[in-house]
Amino acid sequence: MEKQPRLLASQLLLKNRVFEVLLNRVILTWKEIPANKKRVSGSIHHPFKVGFCFPKFLHRGKGESGTSHSVSVSEILAVRELDVDGGTKDDGRWQKMPQKLTEAYPYAFTVSYVERVRQHRWRCSDVTFHCPEGALCQQWVQTIREQLAALTSRPKHLLVYINPYGGKQQGKRIYEQKVAPLFACASISTDVIVTEHANHARDHLRTEAELKQYDGVVCVGGDGMFSEIVHGLVFRAQKDNGVDQNSPEEKLVPCTLRIGIIPAGSTDCICYATVGINDPVTSALHIIVGDSQPMDVCSVHHNNTFLRYSVSLLGYGFYGDVLADSVRKRWMGPARYDFSGFKTFLTHHHYEGVVSFLPATDTLGTPGDQTRCRAGCFICQHDGQLYTEDSPEKCKTAPDVSDSENEGGWGVIRGKFLAINAASMSCACPRSPKGLSPAAHLADGTTDLILVRKCSRFNFLRHLLRHTSKDDQFDMTFVEVHRVRRFRFTPCQNDSELDLRENGKQLFSQICHPAYSSWNCDGEILPHAAIEVGVHCQLIKLFARGIEEQSLFEDLAHPCAL
Repeated sequence: MEKQPRLLASQLLLKNRVFEVLLNRVILTWKEIPANKKRVSGSIHHPFKVGFCFPKFLHRGKGESGTSHSVSVSEILAVRELDVDGGTKDDGRWQKMPQKLTEAYPYAFTVSYVERVRQHRWRCSDVTFHCPEGALCQQWVQTIREQLAALTSRPKHLLVYINPYGGKQQGKRIYEQKVAPLFACASISTDVIVTEHANHARDHLRTEAELKQYDGVVCVGGDGMFSEIVHGLVFRAQKDNGVDQNSPEEKLVPCTLRIGIIPAGSTDCICYATVGINDPVTSALHIIVGDSQPMDVCSVHHNNTFLRYSVSLLGYGFYGDVLADSVRKRWMGPARYDFSGFKTFLTHHHYEGVVSFLPATDTLGTPGDQTRCRAGCFICQHDGQLYTEDSPEKCKTAPDVSDSENEGGWGVIRGKFLAINAASMSCACPRSPKGLSPAAHLADGTTDLILVRKCSRFNFLRHLLRHTSKDDQFDMTFVEVHRVRRFRFTPCQNDSELDLRENGKQLFSQICHPAYSSWNCDGEILPHAAIEVGVHCQLIKLFARGIEEQSLFEDLAHPCAL
């Protein structure tokens, strides 16, 4: 990394110890000066003298010169000047110091910054430096604020939607107690709307919201609330640009506003897959520092009519049946999913149909490799760039369902399936840390099409248990997976249905073995079984950076704010 010019360097007091504090355009660092070398000074170095180059993320160490700490300027949240005698000038906080030190260092400022603790969790930490001169203190505050103002990716005005009914109905409390104070600390203004009914946020974004005055949209809720925001913003972007959403081959216009997710739902799959943890404070800090993570979106059509968008999972068969059954048991609360899942497993229905798909043959990754989508993912960057290039092959229409062999690059499979799943991300969650497709990527322009053929209950149970273990998800003879750019499904009546009808037992067949399942589209049931799905590469962006490697947190297991 190229060395950055030093902006400021001073010897300041921190917790009764003298530190050498350095600032350049990339990093703020403070290093303890040993007692035998202390020379307290408020000197300010020339802004363009050569300084040091430090790691990008928070670091602390201990060497011959004492304890040292550093934090990236991009992860500083705010700086405020303190009055040692009376508390913080901005928010009234109180700082206690011995009388002699108070007299020697009557000026102080506090820096709030991101601290990584453990398991992808971020926290807001403070460090307070005491200065011997008022001019020195003000120059530190002013210089840091100038560097923060230069970070143009940071939001200044946000539109916030709160779902007060999702999950454990704690959305409003979570925002007011954990998120709003952080936004205020970072000088982010907000317009807050508490939703009153289903699709309130979607409809408001479609028609009423003045989006040009905002730097982003934040949803406080679960995956359903996030889906509302996506549908509202994508619809608005296509409407403003004259794009027909009913055309499956239409290239959609990406949304300009980033979306922030404050998890307050039941599973919060989207947040878990993009941040690595369902923690409101961590998500709020990602929003404040202005992170940006592109994300693919699938459009779902039936007979040239738009149905819905999907960002995580499309499931037919098992997952569709689980959702359809759980809808009738809302009175059970979150426990309905476990009950319906167990019931659906016991019924063991399979469904016959034809799946045609356009494989993504020009991508770097495969569903069976060990490459995981992480922050700064090279595969997403490479494949995303590849997908944006105009290519006729990406727009080829699907062959007729009567075809039994590859035609025009499309694959066609007919069979009896227990489950057909399309995972546009890993679909990981706390109950399934690896997800349905561990190697799926957030922004590579593809979805992983997982076909689970008819098998015994025991084998299907083995497949389901793989979602909670470290074993290969797809190392089973009845499971196959394809990384695709488009696919189409056409249901067929299964043989058992036909046999029973021939014997005059139509009513019995409908009760014991329904002809069709339902599609589970990100937790919503689609009205049609025959669908066509296309992946739109990097259609939206989130206030996130992808899951950071765990090694960044291993040396930071304990807070280091002084």
